[in-house]
Amino acid sequence: MAFYKYPKYLAPDQSAEFDQLIHPGTATPYSGIYRCEGCGKSIVSTKTHPLPAQNHHQHSVSEGQILWRLAVRTHFA
Repeated sequence: MAFYKYPKYLAPDQSAEFDQLIHPGTATPYSGIYRCEGCGKSIVSTKTHPLPAQNHHQHSVSEGQILWRLAVRTHFA
């Protein structure tokens, strides 16, 4: 999960890029903070750099597969 202190630095956005589920190792489509759908851990990734690989962290069976979702996009994505 990503945290913030000052809401004035964040703006809501309903763009479809926040709906994409992205597989580990895939090139990052937008710079920002990504959240793992299975366990809720978050990472920062820069556009075109690969998202963390499948072995970045392990899941229990109940958490399912590792899939990344954009949580916070940077302005210069």
